[in-house]
Amino acid sequence: MKKIAAIALGLCLLGTVTYAKNGDKEHAKPTAEQKQLRKDMLEKYDTNKDGKLDKEEKSKISAEDKEKLEKAGMSGHHKKGEKTDK
Repeated sequence: MKKIAAIALGLCLLGTVTYAKNGDKEHAKPTAEQKQLRKDMLEKYDTNKDGKLDKEEKSKISAEDKEKLEKAGMSGHHKKGEKTDK
């Protein structure tokens, strides 16, 4: 009985480790296009030049630029735990 319990526990732990490794796929490295688009958006909208867009700066992004971000898969409108189509 102890052997069965030990095997079951081992399989559960192995499944947890495997899930943790595969769960990070939505954080894939950005493509060259995405890197360039991010650089362009920062140059255009980062008014305080801190290297990131705060809420106020993000609110000033034009509809055309939002569409570009959406097409590049960089919209940032993903709910926690939601998978992206890549």
